[in-house]
Amino acid sequence: MARAIMLQGTGSDVGKTVLVAGLCRLAANRGLTVRPFKPQNMSNNAAVADDGGEIGRAQWLQSLAARTPSSVHMNPVLLKPQSENGSQIIVQGRVFGQAKGRDYQRLKPELLGAVLESFEKVAAGADLVIVEGAGSPAEINLRAGDIANMGFATRAGVPVVLVGDIDRGGVIASLVGTHAILDDGDRAMIAGYIINKFRGDVSLFEDGIRAIEGFTGWPCFGVVPWLSGAARLPAEDSVVLERLARRGAGALKIAVPVLPRIANFDDLDPLRAEPDVELVFVRSGERIPGDASLVVLPGSKSTISDLADFRAEGWDRDLQAHVRRGGRLIGICGGYQMLGRMVHDPLGIEGETLEAPGLGLLDIETEMAPEKTVRNSQAYSTEYDDAPLAGYQIHLGITRGPDCDRPSAIIDGAPDGALSANGRIMGTYLHGLFGSDTYRARLLQSFGLSGERRNYRESVEQALDDVAEELERHLDPHWLAGLLG
Repeated sequence: MARAIMLQGTGSDVGKTVLVAGLCRLAANRGLTVRPFKPQNMSNNAAVADDGGEIGRAQWLQSLAARTPSSVHMNPVLLKPQSENGSQIIVQGRVFGQAKGRDYQRLKPELLGAVLESFEKVAAGADLVIVEGAGSPAEINLRAGDIANMGFATRAGVPVVLVGDIDRGGVIASLVGTHAILDDGDRAMIAGYIINKFRGDVSLFEDGIRAIEGFTGWPCFGVVPWLSGAARLPAEDSVVLERLARRGAGALKIAVPVLPRIANFDDLDPLRAEPDVELVFVRSGERIPGDASLVVLPGSKSTISDLADFRAEGWDRDLQAHVRRGGRLIGICGGYQMLGRMVHDPLGIEGETLEAPGLGLLDIETEMAPEKTVRNSQAYSTEYDDAPLAGYQIHLGITRGPDCDRPSAIIDGAPDGALSANGRIMGTYLHGLFGSDTYRARLLQSFGLSGERRNYRESVEQALDDVAEELERHLDPHWLAGLLG
């Protein structure tokens, strides 16, 4: 059996995902066969694994860091929120069903078998497996039937390293409090802890480390600063969008309405990385800026519900004004469906509302169907001289209409998407199109932006190497030697 270590957080968003990715790259750079694993993830940012089926985008990124093919077994349970209290459940890459929060708590013991089976498959032939927890092990109200944190660690016999986020404050209390609240069996699984997102002089925290050890007996495996490479990596959770500051004025302003059930928003990362682009995330209560040249409607886990919220914000009127001014518009996946005349859901797949009028900007209609399209795809753009595209599709629904006679792309040999007659409005089911360097360059050139475009995939690879190097400098060398030796 491969060696394994599990990173759990004292809370959500403490940086576990990036630390796991960095450790995977560090191990891979040392010649180890390393694989990531996350028993349960909750995210509408999904990827198509190399063996087919859905996993969290974070585990796809971690597999990239590990230089190993991605697999549905790296994230055997994926919860995709589609309402305030309900989620679609993906098990080993396939739709398992839907459940509200309380119902899911009753389902978890049933899913533990699939989690342990997937862990065995990931561990087979590996030197090291680095496991990421979810939320916090101190959520003792959810401990019964847990599969995401200590429930998995105790069943699989995987030691745990706690991660505390010092930037949010209270890191000493969060670590000591976690020690106090865990039962003896869970507490015994913890090997030590890491302080993450530290700013300033580390020596000023030496008394804090001594205090934590005095209360808990746990060793500190390192104090990690804000990782410069982390900002260049795709974000996992939409909570990060709340912290993405508007950049200074760029030559091209692109506006992105942040839908309540936004999905796969890392589609926008290649644009955000361009120095002459100002990417503005439009939040609830804000207007779509009138000086935006391009508006991108991103993916959505619940198209009809997000359409209702879009209208409630008044963004439909903003969008109509944008189009009247000659502005351009791109809709991706759920955003593409919203651009049509109607969205039909006769089987109630998304919820109780069985149909809703779209924004009426493309002459298309979409009907939701139970069969989900999940695949990695090769494509080319019909707009820009057959510029090559590579991405993936994850969607429900079949879209038809006169504007589909002008497809925006050819995906796996078949026409996809639609273009308006004037060419200013485009929709597609292809996620990842902005990550295709040639397409992105041609798109930006169409707005008058010249200059060489960076290789986005290479920039992500470099960011992973940078994170790995920083972790090697700041984590305890003796602990690293034991983990990677």
